Amino acid sequence: MSDEEDIGDSSSFIIHRSSFRHTPVLLTEVLAGLAPHSGGRYLDGTLGGGGHAAAVLEASAPDGRLLGIDADPAALTAAGARLAAFGDRAALAHGNFRDIGRLAHEQGFAQIDGLLLDLGVSSHQIDTPERGFSFTADAPLDMRLDPTGGATAADLVNDTPESELADLIFRYGEERGSRRIARLIGEARRKRPIETTLELAELVTRALGGRHGKIHPATRTFQALRIAVNRELESLEAALPQAVELLAPGGRMAIIAFHSLEDRIVKLFFRAESGYGGSEQPARLQIITKKPIEASEQEARANPRSRSAKLRIAERIGSSQESEVGRRNTHDIDE
Repeated sequence: MSDEEDIGDSSSFIIHRSSFRHTPVLLTEVLAGLAPHSGGRYLDGTLGGGGHAAAVLEASAPDGRLLGIDADPAALTAAGARLAAFGDRAALAHGNFRDIGRLAHEQGFAQIDGLLLDLGVSSHQIDTPERGFSFTADAPLDMRLDPTGGATAADLVNDTPESELADLIFRYGEERGSRRIARLIGEARRKRPIETTLELAELVTRALGGRHGKIHPATRTFQALRIAVNRELESLEAALPQAVELLAPGGRMAIIAFHSLEDRIVKLFFRAESGYGGSEQPARLQIITKKPIEASEQEARANPRSRSAKLRIAERIGSSQESEVGRRNTHDIDE
């Protein structure tokens, strides 16, 4: 997935669910980190088009099993078709990874050998205009990963008090011009609701004084709204402790982040769970990647959206290893 789109009605959903496209990022590195094996049980909490999941199932043949979870029904449909050849070795569940513990137990995956979270939005979702993630085409301002319910980006833009909207854009988009953007949005919505992606993008561009440089002025604002609509950071913070509980000793979790906010959450969680800095909390994880793994030049050229990907991997340890791992992880971890 990548960090960079409203399915309005059921007919629109049906049109696009069969053409879901997704190129798995850092695939070789994820497989090396999870080391899938025969008989293993794995969980992909952000299934997408099923690229990572298919590779894990192939590597864990003949009897490894995988549970794939996704909030997007279109992704589940596409992944189901892709993983059909694996029969009952692949199980699918609709839901958000913030509920990963409950979903895993309901599907009989209470103890697993590996877990993957590929955060952000897939290329297919970005490139499907009616999902509302992109400002490259005019579309309803939606941005929900799960289009079956919940508030849209239009709801946030039109209903959030101006000061709170400015804070949201600054916090989740790291946009220094958030006050100017929120002020212009407030002026515009008093005349009529802001309903489309291009309406919002044009407002943001005006607020920031036009286009400068390679990055579109609305990029950070769209990121902030998407994160807020889908509660992405809260979901990640809720999912990580559940993921540790699901892992059997020796099991590994691999997390791919696409921006500094989510990568920092993962890094700090791994540190806390590994006894970094002499934490009094018993270590439950051993950090495998002292620094995050990034895409090779070859992959970045082939898939430009992989450029911002950062992969971190940690391994669940047993109680007998806790004190030793805690001492070992007090050094040599990236700052």
